[in-house]
Amino acid sequence: MMPTLQVGDYLFVSKFPYGYSRYSFYSLIPISGRIFPVEPKRGDIVVFKLPRDNSTDYIKRVIGLPGDEITVRGGVLFINGKEVPRRRIADFVTREDGGPPRPIPAYEETLPNGVKYTILQAGTNGPLGNVGRYKVPEGKYFMMGDNRDNSNDSRALLGVGYVPFENLIGRAALLFSASPDRFGTTVR
Repeated sequence: MMPTLQVGDYLFVSKFPYGYSRYSFYSLIPISGRIFPVEPKRGDIVVFKLPRDNSTDYIKRVIGLPGDEITVRGGVLFINGKEVPRRRIADFVTREDGGPPRPIPAYEETLPNGVKYTILQAGTNGPLGNVGRYKVPEGKYFMMGDNRDNSNDSRALLGVGYVPFENLIGRAALLFSASPDRFGTTVR
């Protein structure tokens, strides 16, 4: 989820925006389905249980809602046949394993509902840079990471695939970072 989330960041995750589920109470109260369900919005950053094992927690951004058609061509995201606008911004510079600074191309992407966020994408023809048509089934969501070249997300149907509503744990709400300019910011 770089650059939105970085190594060493801590998050406050609100478990109740999507209604109460068995994940809201750590299985202390047996609940089937959701009580007071509220659907996530496109662009929400969501913590969810990995569909294939229901024990691993993942965090990704909601890109596709039930009924949507998602495609990625040349690294560019399309929702329901329309290109999601993005504009090039300053490179994100990272240092991995104490190595030299490495710039990664960054873009500001704007979803159809106006949610804006930064993605990283060095290449356009990686394994997940030309994929789709994914038709999001009813009751499920299509999740993508913000670090598009390095994200195991719904584009990998055998890895993450479509995420059922009941697997949503909560929405990322507040960021606690070692970086003073990002500490206490609202996650978007």
